[in-house]
Amino acid sequence: MKRLVPYEVVEQKIFLIRGKRVMIDRDLAELYGVETKYLNRQVKRNKGRFPDEFMFQLAPVEKDELVTNWHRFQSLKHSSVLPYAFTEHGVAMLASVLNSERAVKISIVIIKAFVKLREILSTHKELAHKLKELEHKIEGHDEDIQTIFKTIRKLMTPPPLKPKPQIGFHSTK
Repeated sequence: MKRLVPYEVVEQKIFLIRGKRVMIDRDLAELYGVETKYLNRQVKRNKGRFPDEFMFQLAPVEKDELVTNWHRFQSLKHSSVLPYAFTEHGVAMLASVLNSERAVKISIVIIKAFVKLREILSTHKELAHKLKELEHKIEGHDEDIQTIFKTIRKLMTPPPLKPKPQIGFHSTK
């Protein structure tokens, strides 16, 4: 089956906001092929399906950060409406409220992108943990190596010369 949207496109639309990986309503509307106001209207009509852990409305500061960092959100700059952010579960629920074949197919692609991203992050966490362990091992070796170098340097430097005692009779005047 040919994918409607490449995973890479979806992955670029996933943000980390409030410690959660989310997608913004206008990006979702674009992927689903509907207007943002239609998507939000369907969500409001089915409010019981979208608890806080499935979606939330951005704060003005969060909206400003999006506008500042992402060119595609420039039209939000002077908008009085704050966008909504949907988690992976919110995206899955959107397919049921939009009730179209395209919405179901796109939701599957989006959820797979969330899963792939989660796997990548998990791999990076494991890799970071292993790297940290290696750093701790090397730190101990570094101290040992420094001690060895100091000892070698001490051995390489000749001891200070003591004046040789003179042989024979010395007069003390």
